[in-house]
Amino acid sequence: MSHTAVVPPTLLGAGRSQSASSRPAPERSAPRYGPGDQQRVREMLTYLAAALPRFSSSAVRLLALQCALRADSRGRVRLPGGFLRGMRLRGRTELWQELEHAGWLRLPAGRRSCLEVQLLDAAVLAQAPGRSARVRAAQWALYPVPLAVPRAMPPAVQLATLVLASHTFAGAGRSDLDVLARQCGHSPQQLEDLLDRLVRSQVLAAWHHQDNGEVSWRLPDRRE
Repeated sequence: MSHTAVVPPTLLGAGRSQSASSRPAPERSAPRYGPGDQQRVREMLTYLAAALPRFSSSAVRLLALQCALRADSRGRVRLPGGFLRGMRLRGRTELWQELEHAGWLRLPAGRRSCLEVQLLDAAVLAQAPGRSARVRAAQWALYPVPLAVPRAMPPAVQLATLVLASHTFAGAGRSDLDVLARQCGHSPQQLEDLLDRLVRSQVLAAWHHQDNGEVSWRLPDRRE
């Protein structure tokens, strides 16, 4: 299938000396994401916080993130229908129209399937590293372990969780509240409400507002 996540060969090099039968199936089928993927998503969230209109919805921001990371060198993005269904965004033409109205992308003339778009953001076209690494980061953003939430959760919760995941290391995270709020497209008060919701749903163990304007959080201890 086109535009699915592909594990770069360099990340598989360590296991090439083993026979196919000696490698456990989960190691072959589940890509190992790392700090580089988090960093790429974090940087793109920061950029989109400035590039998109402030009133852009959480669903629009999630869609723009995927488009920006998956675009080819000419700014073209092709998303299969199954991908949009997985994001629970299939048929949401108003999201594409919102991005088009903002001058961020162009929809193809005469088509409303919204499976192929052209990005107009010059900064997105000059991204580094290469597309395979960016697609890998985009795939992690769909399920940002260890802070992934079910796709049925509202986009605002999904985006807040992704933002926190991009700032989380070794089971804990810390960042400026205003920075996190901008990346989520919310006010600081709205973000605090979302943090409370994540604690109630046991996605976070706790969060704290520091005197210096930062917030810190920690994940539940999943060890048995």
